[in-house]
Amino acid sequence: MSKSQITTRFCSALMVLFIAACTSTGGLDMDALNAAEINNFRAPDSSLLSSGQPTQAQFQIIARAGVRHVINLRTPSEEVDFAEQAAVEALGMEYYSIPVAGGGGINSANAASLASILEGLDGEPALVHCASGNRVGGLFAVNAFAGGSSLDAAISEGARWGMTSERLQQAVRQNLSGN
Repeated sequence: MSKSQITTRFCSALMVLFIAACTSTGGLDMDALNAAEINNFRAPDSSLLSSGQPTQAQFQIIARAGVRHVINLRTPSEEVDFAEQAAVEALGMEYYSIPVAGGGGINSANAASLASILEGLDGEPALVHCASGNRVGGLFAVNAFAGGSSLDAAISEGARWGMTSERLQQAVRQNLSGN
């Protein structure tokens, strides 16, 4: 093999490594997402985000930043000033709805529904949101507990995903402990 062939192969290998490194974050523009000032925005995973309710303008930023899927945990009775599903789909993202009615909706059935949707996304960038991010964190806490985490670790996982309400943390703790 000539020196020029070795150099070409080496450069090709470096290019493949560079492309792989750039895509390891799911291709998300985190600077744009952080600058969008989305309520309770969290990025606990390289391709899975959580937040409170984004505005229509923020959904445009979310789409441009590389998010491919939006999972809404709000119930139909929780009004926003735009048709979220239509707005999300018009931006080329896929829309999913799991209506989680307050603290009572943070249960194993809804947590399993969320886990099932996320599994089907095969790692593609997604945003899970509710009004404040608390229900998002609550469902992640339930899934962590179901996956074998201790009660305290599950509550911590929920907080990492957006469960900031002490009251909701207590309710989830009681629910998971069977009290």
